[in-house]
Amino acid sequence: APDPPVPYPRTAIVSDLHANLPAVRTALADALERKVERIVCLGDVVGYGGSPRECVDLVVDHCGEGAGEHGLQPGFCLLGNHEHALLNSGEDFNPNARAAIDWTRDQFSAGVAREQGYDYWDFFDSLSPLVQEDDVLYAHGSPRDPVREYMLPSHIRDPEKMAANFACMDGRVCFVGHSHVAAVYFEDGRLYRPRDTEGPYDLGELDGNRAIVNVGSVGQPRDGDTRLSYAIYDGRGLSFVRLEYDVEQAMADIRSVDALPEYLAARLAEGR
Repeated sequence: APDPPVPYPRTAIVSDLHANLPAVRTALADALERKVERIVCLGDVVGYGGSPRECVDLVVDHCGEGAGEHGLQPGFCLLGNHEHALLNSGEDFNPNARAAIDWTRDQFSAGVAREQGYDYWDFFDSLSPLVQEDDVLYAHGSPRDPVREYMLPSHIRDPEKMAANFACMDGRVCFVGHSHVAAVYFEDGRLYRPRDTEGPYDLGELDGNRAIVNVGSVGQPRDGDTRLSYAIYDGRGLSFVRLEYDVEQAMADIRSVDALPEYLAARLAEGR
């Protein structure tokens, strides 16, 4: 008899941590309390915030080689556009994002011992823009352009864009971040906007109606809600999690760095 299928691990999916240490610590601790089996990060661990090294260390520790120390299976981290800018150039970034990525780049070179710096750059260089697992696709931005394309709620009214993205999916569901706005985009043109901690919703009942799920942002929510956002998926059930975190400390961490624009701190208080 064939081996029974391996059950899909109960997976916490985080994205867009953006060097926000208080938010990252809160999200990871909550995921462990909810008894997830692994943690996956959709990219943009760095950028904007004041604690890039600490946040990379936590991702490596929880998603990668250190996962077992937390009773977790190994997950993975994807390449976000901010990691891509670290490795290449942030010339297409707006001035605030550019200032942040230039300062962040220094934190992984001049700001650390040489061997530790090599480890960080090896980590960034190892990141993939896409991961496919059975009928589940993971991307930072979108199925069509995994590093740069945004999926925003208004785009549900752009059938050409939506069709092009579903055409790039090999499977039933794709998880993305990048826009910092939690939403579920259905192939039949429906849109769902979670507003709170809610679920699980049964994605096994889609009946061929595929979905692109934006898990929102841990480190810089942009939906008018200051609470961090992430998702949990077990191969069928999908839950969204919204959590308060120490926004004032995250703002203070940014303001303690002269090179980081004030705007990057102020927006955290507004969820924009």
